Amino acid sequence: MKTLLRLLLKSQHQRNRSGPDQTEKGMTLVELLVGAIMAFLIITPMLGFVVDMLNTDRREQVKSNTEQDVQAALDFIAQDLSQAIYIYDNNPAPASTPTTTATGIPALLAGNFIPPPNTTQTPILVFWKRQLLTNSLPLAANVQPDTCTTTATGANTCNDTYVLALVAYYQVRETNGNSIWCQPSGAACPTRIVRYQIQDGLRNPNSIDPNPLQRYFTGVSPAQDRSPAFNPNFDISNPTQNVTTGAANFGNPEVLVNYIDDSPGPTVTPNDECRTALGNPTDTTGVMPTPIPETTLRIPAAPPDTVKSFYACVDTSQNIARVTIRGNSLRRIQTNDTAYNPNRTAFFPTASVQVQGLGARGQ
Repeated sequence: MKTLLRLLLKSQHQRNRSGPDQTEKGMTLVELLVGAIMAFLIITPMLGFVVDMLNTDRREQVKSNTEQDVQAALDFIAQDLSQAIYIYDNNPAPASTPTTTATGIPALLAGNFIPPPNTTQTPILVFWKRQLLTNSLPLAANVQPDTCTTTATGANTCNDTYVLALVAYYQVRETNGNSIWCQPSGAACPTRIVRYQIQDGLRNPNSIDPNPLQRYFTGVSPAQDRSPAFNPNFDISNPTQNVTTGAANFGNPEVLVNYIDDSPGPTVTPNDECRTALGNPTDTTGVMPTPIPETTLRIPAAPPDTVKSFYACVDTSQNIARVTIRGNSLRRIQTNDTAYNPNRTAFFPTASVQVQGLGARGQ
């Protein structure tokens, strides 16, 4: 029995001595440091590549948005101009004389007929057009314009009609770096295009009252009423006389588009760009036809006309206008290094449109 116990103890002791060591090992500090350096060398270029892709995508997106905005604004102006019956050029004559006919914006400014230019706004395109008033002219004497309706059978109690409307497009420079029109906030704010419009009220075609103010319908809606700035004595045959009741009555303009470039753009070649684009128009009012100078056709005239991001070429005699707009997509995402550069013209989308109005006055 003692011998058996001795053998069992000896066997157990040998089995314990022959078993493997149960120790565990981790990563050393050097191994961790090497791994961190390798991860940094791999991840950093990939992170830079991702950031660059995101920036590129953002630039492409703002470029596309600016292109769309510029084209939409130009389409709107073209539609507006298609109804024009008289477009003011940049003829410097402040008033008509026996030998000079005033046809331009300077005459309007001299008479205080439109909002004056200053360091922040400049009139670029001004014209008269026909403004449609639908279902407004009564067919019966007992119907007022503001009560015009459509019957159950689809018939209208009033006809459509047109009134004169004066439209003025201005380029406005923002000076407040914290304005909503200057985002992201900072210096070198972009410019924007705004639109003023005033219109005549609904006149009674049967009225023969010698006082123009008494020829209007009394029962009208706001859309059918005369604008405070509209002068009832205005005559389209004399487009630079009695034009409005004063610039102070125009009210606030509507913003058409923002992020228009405000830096000197590409050099315009040739210098008679408007003359070339409009087919070299001539003045035929004199004894001999004479070429209309570039300074009369281009609005604003040079000097100072260094920005050229929103300008018009106008031939008043033919009722034709060519409008050019240049946007600035870089200003949507940054405040520095946003000036026009020939090496990155894609970020300054430019578009033009040429429109002939309804016809000359009286046609």
